[in-house]
Amino acid sequence: MILPKPIDAYFAAQDGAALAAVFAAEADVLDEGQTHRGPEDIRAWWQAAKEKYHHSAAPLDMIEHDGKIVVRALVSGDFPGSPLVLRFTFGLEGALIRDLRINA
Repeated sequence: MILPKPIDAYFAAQDGAALAAVFAAEADVLDEGQTHRGPEDIRAWWQAAKEKYHHSAAPLDMIEHDGKIVVRALVSGDFPGSPLVLRFTFGLEGALIRDLRINA
């Protein structure tokens, strides 16, 4: 499966700076009922989640739906029910991620 470059970079990110670099200045992420806005807030969210859950995500498949890219990924880590499949719905703006929604 060939993911769009910013989405591939999102899943490949090894640190918060690399992850934040793929988000647009006005980007937002909705995860676990919380919205995180802008690359710095998104970086802080990602780093806190990594420290808490020690998780990794492996993309399984991808579809385009209503102008968004939806990736199902197997997420493993230190949380109840691990591993589980989550849906990552990306909105892109050129070579950057404009919005991301993560849900089961």
